[in-house]
Amino acid sequence: MASPHPHDLLFLRRAEAFEACACNARPGWLETAWLAQAPVVVRRALAGDGRVPIGVRGLERNQRCAGSIPVGEVARRITPQDLARAVRQAPERLEADAAALPCIAALLALAPRLQDLGLAWGPAGGVGFWLASRLPVLRPTSDLDLLVRAPQPLAPAQLAALCALQAYAGCCVDIQIDTGAGGFALMEFARGGKVMLKTDAGPVLVNDPWQRREAA
Repeated sequence: MASPHPHDLLFLRRAEAFEACACNARPGWLETAWLAQAPVVVRRALAGDGRVPIGVRGLERNQRCAGSIPVGEVARRITPQDLARAVRQAPERLEADAAALPCIAALLALAPRLQDLGLAWGPAGGVGFWLASRLPVLRPTSDLDLLVRAPQPLAPAQLAALCALQAYAGCCVDIQIDTGAGGFALMEFARGGKVMLKTDAGPVLVNDPWQRREAA
């Protein structure tokens, strides 16, 4: 199995393998039964050797818990790109859901345009979690989070096209760009000036997030 990357979703072999961060008391909603059915998401953080930093979400937006798992406890890995591929191959499976969930309607509408840009992309956040598990975490007001993996600087035409997608979708769309060394918000970068790059060691302000990758 390839090494997990931030935003990948992981299903555990054993729910008991999850270990909450020392600064994070394990909340009451985080039961073994939940971890047995819900994927966890790889987060940007440093973990010990042989461990993967992950976050667990519950049914509610405020239900979050950070922790880690041994890499050997990963039973299955689903990437945002895997989810995008499934959407492209069988969009009709989501049509009924799209009628009630604007974020899914937006995903179906934007998928062909994203694919035409020739970028590695996929849904993340609540939509990605829902697609991977079908657990009822989405609401009519849910945002659509999208991840674009771009190890090289995006062309000006690609940046403009991505910004246009955010502006004309039927719900709030948040596009994150992953350079391989960190991630940043597209709209913050498009405004110009320094951008907050989220790295494994914490957030840093940079002028060019791709130069940060080269330095790393």
